[in-house]
Amino acid sequence: MKINRLLPLFALSMLSACVVPTGPVEVTRFNRAAEGVTYGSGSYFVELAPDSAVGGGLVASPYLSAVSREMQRVGYTEKSISPYIVAEVRIGVANYQPERRSPVSVGVGGSTGSYGSGVGLGVGINLGGGPKAQVETTLDVRIVRRSDNLVIFEGKAVQAAKAGSPAAQPGIAASKLAAALFQGFPGKSGETIRVP
Repeated sequence: MKINRLLPLFALSMLSACVVPTGPVEVTRFNRAAEGVTYGSGSYFVELAPDSAVGGGLVASPYLSAVSREMQRVGYTEKSISPYIVAEVRIGVANYQPERRSPVSVGVGGSTGSYGSGVGLGVGINLGGGPKAQVETTLDVRIVRRSDNLVIFEGKAVQAAKAGSPAAQPGIAASKLAAALFQGFPGKSGETIRVP
């Protein structure tokens, strides 16, 4: 009987141990804190920018949700009618193949000394294949003050992951990119940081 009650807890602990490894995120942010603009209060609305590389619908949904969660976490209140600020979200996804190196390398070495001389030749063969295809995901957020259309924050987060890996999936990538972008919000203007 006790075992039956402990099984769900054991299952939950096993799930929490399954953390998806994701690569580092490079974040660059600009803000107007030095000009006296305050952050983290007021109402907001999140929308997909019309010039976003990724269109709307289900593809953009995880990114918009992730940005909205982070906006709330830093103190803003969601409001769809007459919000104080609007967060314009742009999403970019690019697939690329890293530069391939020759799978065969040849090295020559030689030595001379008081006991003789020698020449050596070494050949190395890479059996692991070439580099895997990569997916680079970009999340760009521009926060605009509605009263005067002033951009008060602009940030960009970029992450590369192996194609087909969990880290390249939109839901996981969206959460990681948004969390990195809003870490220490609004951040130091003009600084680029690397978030592990």
